[in-house]
Amino acid sequence: MPTSPLRLGIAGLGTVGAGVVDIVQRQGDLIAARAGRPVTISAVSARDRTRNRPVDVSSYAWEDDPAALAARDDVDVLVEVMGGSDGPAMAATEAAIAAGKDIVTANKALLALHGQRLALAAEAAGRTIRFEAAVAGGIPVIKALSEGLAGNAITRVMGVMNGTCNYILTRMENAGLPYDTVFEEARSLGYLEADPTLDVGGIDAGHKLALLAAVAFGARVDFAGVAIEGIERITIEDIRHAADMGFRVKLLGVAQMTGRGLECRMSPCLVPADSPLGQLQGGTNMVVLEGDAVGQIVLRGAGAGAGPTASAVMADVIDLARGIRVPTFGQPAATLAAPRAAASAAPAPHYLRMALVDKPGALAKIAAVLGDAGVSIDRMRQYAHQGSAAPVLIVTHRTTRAALDEAIAAMPGTGVLAEPPVALRIETV
Repeated sequence: MPTSPLRLGIAGLGTVGAGVVDIVQRQGDLIAARAGRPVTISAVSARDRTRNRPVDVSSYAWEDDPAALAARDDVDVLVEVMGGSDGPAMAATEAAIAAGKDIVTANKALLALHGQRLALAAEAAGRTIRFEAAVAGGIPVIKALSEGLAGNAITRVMGVMNGTCNYILTRMENAGLPYDTVFEEARSLGYLEADPTLDVGGIDAGHKLALLAAVAFGARVDFAGVAIEGIERITIEDIRHAADMGFRVKLLGVAQMTGRGLECRMSPCLVPADSPLGQLQGGTNMVVLEGDAVGQIVLRGAGAGAGPTASAVMADVIDLARGIRVPTFGQPAATLAAPRAAASAAPAPHYLRMALVDKPGALAKIAAVLGDAGVSIDRMRQYAHQGSAAPVLIVTHRTTRAALDEAIAAMPGTGVLAEPPVALRIETV
């Protein structure tokens, strides 16, 4: 193994990039001892050279163009922490591959949309793309799947992978506040992306799930195959009613291989309140991994922020300094299976919330519609009237979403609905 320094070029000096610089500067001796060689920074690149930053980068060479940074002779590894699914991030990544450099990235969108092509190109050049920081912040879930659990057939991956959504949902419950109020609070605190739909619409977490599924199940990254639903329709009533029935609402990602294909979904689900996922509070992330030999493993930690995400970047950097080069998605990209998305989700119990008008036989009509679609009722609860309508909660036995949607489509014809129903899957954890 070489003892010469591993030289980094850092593209992006925002929160994460500055965090990486900070760790290299503060922990140089520790990193060298653990990696067996020093890790240094040769050059950096960012949009604004004059911006005030929490770290001193004046001793490093500056490149306005991140692609030029990636091609420098004194850069061994490109650390890409700019973000974005194309543009400068794509140009720098492709330039690094062309120049024979390894890449460490925190860019989930880039890999979720272009990961297979980039992994093939990197591996053809004898290089690798490492992306621990792209999924679940400081939680070492990629390393757990690709190395620690490499001897397991993974049966299911699930988790809370967007801290902003978990903050909103737990804040709604703990403070008794409606969604719109907490959304604006999260915006004022700087928790939301510039495009909030990336967070609350489930897209950010969907990118992460697509990457996890590729590593877990040896399949090509298929973001288009992830069924995504955000938390925008979750109300404080859903939060309260779920709690009454022993559940909590989470934006939950689930990936599992079934006889119908690879099932990947990112959607609001109910989970048992006393489960590890149910007890997860605030902006924390949690990923649950299940393997045939190991059983269930729960990983919990900070899902974002300068320190946690830079920690994950440095874990990949130190592996490269040690000479450890794992294929991008845990096995050679050329051997990854073609994506075959499951046409439907596995059966599960579901929660239904609706408001019924005050008419004789209203509940019986709803029960009949459910029965006609083959959906049986496990539990039902009715609350005090609110005006002329009565809130009603139903928990079904295991059913397919197709059967439930058939029943929901027929409900307006009963003449007893005061507002459209809300349906949420109940996930076994």
